[in-house]
Amino acid sequence: MVPNGNYSAYSRYLTPFGIRRARLDHLLPIGTARCIDLQTPSRLTGTPARLSAVSTATGPRILVVDDEPNIVEVVSMALRYQGFEVATAANGAEAHAQVEAFRPQLLVLDVMLPDTTGFEIAERLGAQRSSIPIIFLTARDAQEDKLRGLTTGGDDYMTKPFSLEELVARIRTILRRTGQGSDESNRMVFEDLELDDDTREVLRAGQPIDLTATEYRLLRYLLSNPRRVLTRAQILDHVWEYDFGGDARVLETYISYLRKKLDAHGPGLIHTVRGVGYALRAPR
Repeated sequence: MVPNGNYSAYSRYLTPFGIRRARLDHLLPIGTARCIDLQTPSRLTGTPARLSAVSTATGPRILVVDDEPNIVEVVSMALRYQGFEVATAANGAEAHAQVEAFRPQLLVLDVMLPDTTGFEIAERLGAQRSSIPIIFLTARDAQEDKLRGLTTGGDDYMTKPFSLEELVARIRTILRRTGQGSDESNRMVFEDLELDDDTREVLRAGQPIDLTATEYRLLRYLLSNPRRVLTRAQILDHVWEYDFGGDARVLETYISYLRKKLDAHGPGLIHTVRGVGYALRAPR
């Protein structure tokens, strides 16, 4: 615990196994819980009345899925104070039930769960044609895990230990991209391809096309730059905002997914520019 109540002297320290000390100065109000100690995981320091006030939120709906109570508690508190409406789940069964009942606009999803993995949850949601954005938040930091997460429907991948401020910022960025954080109206048209940001509807030759959140974001970026050659680095930077260490396999995989869906209703629109990247162009 923090000696003499001096929380400002401590930095965040969120470990893969729990939270030893977590500084929440910038995310929670004065008088609320600031510190969770690993030895007393369920005890929060602060004023109970202030804690209950934090739980009332009517902003975008976030589902936090993690079997570590400390992580769930501190992330939920931070998100609620930032104006989000939060629900939680400790395993895969609860997560799927909450998706149906709570209808989240974004998932913060652990990979290692008691009854399944976050990857399997993402794959199942994808099979159900869900477009709910997903941020994986996990202790698994191997490159193959990151690639698997981002190619099974994940929109971002963060590893523990992590920064609460960064998590909140990434959530807001993804919500803006997917249209959940903005009231702006926008409809994009190229040839016989249409994308409506208000309804998240995509049409090709008048036929609806079901896209995952990442596929939708990738297509939107291409539509925002018609006929322009976009490098792989530009696309990765804009669509994922993630450092792949030069590995573009995840982009190639999603381009393949997108082409398969779009080309089922007409000639190819996404063209490969060898050695450079991709461009959205009229059929040859």
